[in-house]
Amino acid sequence: MSDNNPQQGQINIELDEKTAEGIYSNLAIINHSASEFVVDFVTLMPGVPKAKVKSRIVLTPQHAKRFLKALGENIHRYELANGEIKDTEQPQVPLNFGPTGQA
Repeated sequence: MSDNNPQQGQINIELDEKTAEGIYSNLAIINHSASEFVVDFVTLMPGVPKAKVKSRIVLTPQHAKRFLKALGENIHRYELANGEIKDTEQPQVPLNFGPTGQA
């Protein structure tokens, strides 16, 4: 079968160069409504009092739960190969994140 005609049930996923570079984040802020979960990825820099959301992902509740399961499975496999990930104490970050509400 050629690359242009994937087998039934397979998805051809494209990854452009800019997206492949990724976006660094050291803070995730999660909010939810009855119909969606919103995950904002932020980069906080030491000594800088302001930070911007670098990326926002909006998920259905079902997809958020599948994502949680997949992430947990990947962390488990990582720790089997590399040892336990240590959870260091993080200072409380005062967040002024604007109004909250439902979609």
